Amino acid sequence: MSLGNSLFHARKKSGLSQEAVAEKLGVSRQTISKWELDETLPDIGQSKKLSVLYHVTLDELIDFDVDMKEIEHAIESISEEKQKEVDWTKVWAKKYPILEKYRQEVNTQEYDAALQTLLQKLQTECGYGDEDASLVLKDILAQVWNKREK
Repeated sequence: MSLGNSLFHARKKSGLSQEAVAEKLGVSRQTISKWELDETLPDIGQSKKLSVLYHVTLDELIDFDVDMKEIEHAIESISEEKQKEVDWTKVWAKKYPILEKYRQEVNTQEYDAALQTLLQKLQTECGYGDEDASLVLKDILAQVWNKREK
């Protein structure tokens, strides 16, 4: 996504008009338009002011991804009670069908003992509770996967 497109989406997400942004920054509406159309670029000082105005970091502003922001907001705004009601496997299976399919193909009991041992080790050595130990184990698995991908 271009910087102009990022600026446009960040402004829209903030609910501000070009006129309102221009007024707050002390520039013309045409300047805001030129930035959003990639005809010109804001200087670093103006970019920092835009990031503050749009409530994003400068890095996020440069690489603003509307979908990612919406996902992050959705996750943060879901209550603990609602999260417990969601069948996350079913949700993720829409993107990764293997999550529904593997249970008919894999004897999960074979893995259960090894995973229980790892969870117990995280709990006793690090003092983690059940949920935290599970999350750490999941993250370790993701790190192993990411290293393998490189």
